[in-house]
Amino acid sequence: MRLLPKMAKKVNGSWVLNDDPPETFHIQGRATLIAPDDKWMYVDEKKAINVLFKKYLKTLTPSHQLLLSRFNFQDLAFKVVGVGSVGTRCLALLVTDSLDNPLFIQIKQALPSVLSPYFPQKKHDKIQRGQKIVYGQRLMQSASDSFLGWAKGSLGYEYYFRQLRDMKVAAQIELFSELMFGRYAWLCCDILSHAHARAGGMAPQVTGYLGNNQDFAEAVVRYANNYADVVEKDYEAFRTACRNGTLKAQSDEDFRADLSI
Repeated sequence: MRLLPKMAKKVNGSWVLNDDPPETFHIQGRATLIAPDDKWMYVDEKKAINVLFKKYLKTLTPSHQLLLSRFNFQDLAFKVVGVGSVGTRCLALLVTDSLDNPLFIQIKQALPSVLSPYFPQKKHDKIQRGQKIVYGQRLMQSASDSFLGWAKGSLGYEYYFRQLRDMKVAAQIELFSELMFGRYAWLCCDILSHAHARAGGMAPQVTGYLGNNQDFAEAVVRYANNYADVVEKDYEAFRTACRNGTLKAQSDEDFRADLSI
């Protein structure tokens, strides 16, 4: 219940997700940012999500199917949860059990892998994109989200599902000392490399290819420094465009005010 006041409110006995554009808004609501001619604007949301949810349940273990069958639909809203979600179809689904306990499910569009152009496509490969993402996460993580699943919607979009958590702990790297930041970066790299080694199954071959010298490490450092330079130049160009009026810059408060939220 402690999560509900932040993300939702009760209206006429039912829980409704709060509109908080541009991060969260109802697709067919007055605060929507979806284009008027988008097919989503003409879909029966409740009917579509019920069909999609049933497909999703079939991808879970029997125990989790039974668990989620005890929850009832409350509301659905568009929700951007990070930079990687911008431009994708990403939804927050709120369901509650008989005791009004909430469960937030994220439904995120599964896009083609950026690596797909470099691999031959097999004619018999009919695995959904969401399914591929779920398989990849299960390979990389020793303990994946219990609610990981996938489904394809009526409009042809493919999705993967997972629990939406709004209580993640994030390191405040801006408060780190140089020594602490270095150790934190090393830990992140170590964990990520082990995860990819688990998933790819090519760790010995990669290790042999890289060898024992520092050539690869130095190449990665050069790439990172060059990338940082590009980001700084892009950000300065963005700030200049905002200052001279080429781009309209608004605070979240002004943006919501324009939408009369």
